[in-house]
Amino acid sequence: MNLHTLTPAKGSRKPKKRVGRGPGSGNGTTAGRGNKGHQARSGYTTKNFEGGQMPLYRQLPKFGFTPPNRKTVIGINVSQLEAWAKSGKIGSDMPLDAFNKLGVIGKTEYLKILGEGELTAKINVTAHAFSETAKEKIEKAGGSVTVAYRTVAEANTMKNVEFAKAVSTPKKLVDEHKKAVKAQKKASAKTVKK
Repeated sequence: MNLHTLTPAKGSRKPKKRVGRGPGSGNGTTAGRGNKGHQARSGYTTKNFEGGQMPLYRQLPKFGFTPPNRKTVIGINVSQLEAWAKSGKIGSDMPLDAFNKLGVIGKTEYLKILGEGELTAKINVTAHAFSETAKEKIEKAGGSVTVAYRTVAEANTMKNVEFAKAVSTPKKLVDEHKKAVKAQKKASAKTVKK
């Protein structure tokens, strides 16, 4: 067998249907499209077209709302942290990027720790929110709780700032720091001019 001897399987290839080749061909005059009407025209489409009447999707009322700046919050119970600690998947420190590397949250998602189950492992957890019971159980086991104010993606955009600081520093403090730096620069510029 050579490449030039290869042929398609029998019946897999059919000749193109030649329409509009006279009445003897069986597909003359209207070329198999019938007489006039929407379907006889080029560019015919069936999507959402209901013969010119008001389509059903426009007859039905609208409902619901999807906010453009919605937050996706992922919940994890302390029992899950305990299971990970026992299996050796996590250590004593669980910063936000560690949850991202585990595949628990995406870079733009928020994390909340919930209090279902028991926790004996000492874990320092960073998350965007904690339920009261989860906070109590983590601290009772000897761990600590750090509230995150930014997503992983937001923290990564803050250059020249350590990731842990970028995540856990409130926006208010960052803005205050920027204002203080600007004021200091202005003051130093005035002294130079004098």
